[in-house]
Amino acid sequence: MSTALSEPIGDDPFVLRARRLRPGVLLQATARFSSPVWDLSPALLKENASALRLYFDTIPDRFQNAARRLFEALLSGPLPDGEIRPDIARIRQTFTGLKTFLVWLDARWLPERAGLGHLTGEDLEAYVRHLLTVMPDRPRRRVTLRRQVRLLWHWRSALGPDALRFDPLMVDGWLETTGAHGRENSTARIPEPVLGALLAWALRFVDDFAEDILRAEQLRRRLRAPLEQTGRLKPGEAVARIRAALDEHVADDRPLPGRQGQLNRFYFAQLLRIERSHLTRPRCQAEIDTVIEKVGLTSTTCYDMTITARLNGRPWAAGIGTDHCEPYGLARLARTVQAAAYVIIAFLSGIRDCEIKHLQRGCLHIQRDADGNAYRWKVASLAFKGEIDIAGAPAVWTVGEPVARAVAVLETLQLPDQTFLFARLHHSPAYSRGLGQALSSAATNEQLNEFVAWITDYCRQTGRLDGIPLIDKRVFNLTTSQFRRTLAWFIARRPGGVIAGALAYRHHSIQMFEGYAGTSDSGFRAEVEAEQAITRGAVYMEMIEAHDHLDLAGPSAAEAAERLKDFGDRAQYQGRMALDRSRLLRIMKNNDPAIYPGEFVTCVHNAATALCEKAKNARAEGLPEHGGCLPLACRNVALTDENTRAWQRELHRIEERLNAGRALPPLLAARLTTRHAEISQFLARHAQIAPTS
Repeated sequence: MSTALSEPIGDDPFVLRARRLRPGVLLQATARFSSPVWDLSPALLKENASALRLYFDTIPDRFQNAARRLFEALLSGPLPDGEIRPDIARIRQTFTGLKTFLVWLDARWLPERAGLGHLTGEDLEAYVRHLLTVMPDRPRRRVTLRRQVRLLWHWRSALGPDALRFDPLMVDGWLETTGAHGRENSTARIPEPVLGALLAWALRFVDDFAEDILRAEQLRRRLRAPLEQTGRLKPGEAVARIRAALDEHVADDRPLPGRQGQLNRFYFAQLLRIERSHLTRPRCQAEIDTVIEKVGLTSTTCYDMTITARLNGRPWAAGIGTDHCEPYGLARLARTVQAAAYVIIAFLSGIRDCEIKHLQRGCLHIQRDADGNAYRWKVASLAFKGEIDIAGAPAVWTVGEPVARAVAVLETLQLPDQTFLFARLHHSPAYSRGLGQALSSAATNEQLNEFVAWITDYCRQTGRLDGIPLIDKRVFNLTTSQFRRTLAWFIARRPGGVIAGALAYRHHSIQMFEGYAGTSDSGFRAEVEAEQAITRGAVYMEMIEAHDHLDLAGPSAAEAAERLKDFGDRAQYQGRMALDRSRLLRIMKNNDPAIYPGEFVTCVHNAATALCEKAKNARAEGLPEHGGCLPLACRNVALTDENTRAWQRELHRIEERLNAGRALPPLLAARLTTRHAEISQFLARHAQIAPTS
C-alpha cells in the first residue's frame, strides 16, 4: 500500500470542495483525497472542455503522498501568501510536468531514500543538466518544467514533512538565460497560400454547397421520424408499398439502393415508411431479388435529391450518401460544413476558440436601416479571459456578413433542440461523447485537418488546381489557436490582395479592434498592437539599412532621422541589425521611435505639437474641432518618396474630376480647387516640387 493511502488529510475530504461545479453535479459524487484517480471534470465549466483526470498511480509510490498534498492544496487548500488558485487546466498541466520530475528523481534515488524533504541542491542541479540533455532545443519547455518543480517551494506549507527546505532559485543554473519570453505569442501563423485556399473553400461550402447538404439533412430527419404503428397499416399495405416502389425502379430502369453489394434495407424501409422486417419476408424477398436481377444495385446509397450547387458549371457532387463513413456521406459533409463555418468565424471575427464554442442559437443580431437593408451584424457569446466569473461573462462582437451566413448555416445544421452551434453533430456514433455540449479544441483541430484532407482528395479526383498547397513539402497542420494569431498579423500589416479585402470590411483600425475584441478583456488589441510594432520595427530597419531616413522631407524630417539613428544604434547586436522577432519586439517596447508610416505622410509623433491631440483635447473640453489628422498643417509630418508619389496621385485624381467635362456643383468644385492648391503648395514647401496650376 502506498503512503498516500495510509496518510490522508483530515477525514478524507473532497478535493474539489472549494471549486465551483458544473450544474447538476453534487460534491458527494466527486473525488476524495484517497481516490486513486481524481476526476477534475466536474469543475470544468466551459462547454468545450475535455475531461481531465489526475492518475496518482503513475507517480512513484514514495512521492504519492507529497503529490496528493500538493494538488489538494492547489485545488482547494489554504492559499499561501502571495499565491492565487490556479485554474483546472493549469493544474492538469502541472501534474504532467511534476510527474516528469518525480519519475526522474525516483530513478536517481536509492530505494531507502524517501520524502521530498530530503531533496538537495545537488539533485536539482542534476535535473537542470538532465533537461538540457533531453531537450536541448526546447528552452520554453525547460523553463516550464523547472517552474512546476518550484511549486514545491511556494506551496511548502501544504506538504508537511515533504516540504522543500530551500528555494530552487538558489541552485546554480536554475534561472536559465534564454531568448524565450513567455509573454510573446509564439503560435504559428497560417501561411498565406494555405489561408487563401482554405478561406475560399470554407466560403464555397457555406455559401454554395451547404444548401444541398442541409436539404439532405432535412431528408434524413424526415426519413428517421417515428414510423406509424404497424397496427395502423391496412392489411397488405406494407407489401403494396414495396411492390409499387419495385415497379417504379423497373419502369425507370433505376437500380435499387445498395450497400456493400446488398440491398440497403434500412434506407429502403425508411423510404417506404415501413418496418424493415417486411423486406425479409420470403414473398417480398423473392420479388426484390427478381428486380435486382433486372435493374441492379447502386454501389452506395444516396439521398433521393438533385444536387443544385455548381462548380465550374457542373454539380459539385454526384450525390450525398447515407453512409457516414463515405467522403460524400452526409455525416462527413456535415462535419466539413461545421469546420468551414469555424474557419470563417474564427478568422473573420478574431473570437477565441472557447468563445466560438459558446455561440448559441439566436446569437446573431442584425441591425437594419429604414429600408430593411442589413448594415451591421453582431454575435453574442461568453467571454472567459480576464473575466471575474470563471463561468464566463456575456460579450458581443461586431462581425461581417460572411460570419452571419456561417451562423445561419450552423443553426440549420443542428437539431432544433440543440442550442450550441458547435455541439457534436448527431450523425455518427460519437454524438453522445464528451464532457460538455460543445466540441473540444482537440475535436475541432481534427475537423479542420479532415477538412483539408477532403479538399485535397476532391481536387485530386476532379483535377482542380486550387487545393490547399503544401508548405515545405508537407501538409500544414491547422489548430484553433492559429486563426486569431493570423488575423492579428493581417490587421497589423494590411497586405494587398483578396484576404486583405475579405477581412477589412471597410472598417477603420480602431473599429476593427473594438469589433474583434468584443466587450471582454480579450487581449486582441494587445496582439494587434504587438504585430504593428514589429511591422514598424521592420520598416525602420529597412529604412536605416537603405539610408532612406536621410532622404526624408517635411517639417519633421530632421527629427525622424535623429530618432531612427538612435533606434538603429539600439538595434545593433554584435555589429548586426536585430532580425530576431523577440529582440525586435523588446526594442520596440522600450525604445519605440513613435514614427508611423502611412500612405500620404509619415507621422513623427510629438504630443505637444500634434494637431490630432489638440483636436482630441478640444473634443474633451467641448470646444470645436476640425477632425483628427491634418497632414497638410501638422508639424509632425515627414515625407518619404512613396508619400510624395501618393500626393501626386491625389493631385492627378483631383485634376481628372475638375477636367471631366461635366459641371460640378459649385461648392464641390471650390473645395476640390482649394484642396488641389493646398496640396501643391505643401509639396512645393516640403518636397521641392513646383506647384501645379
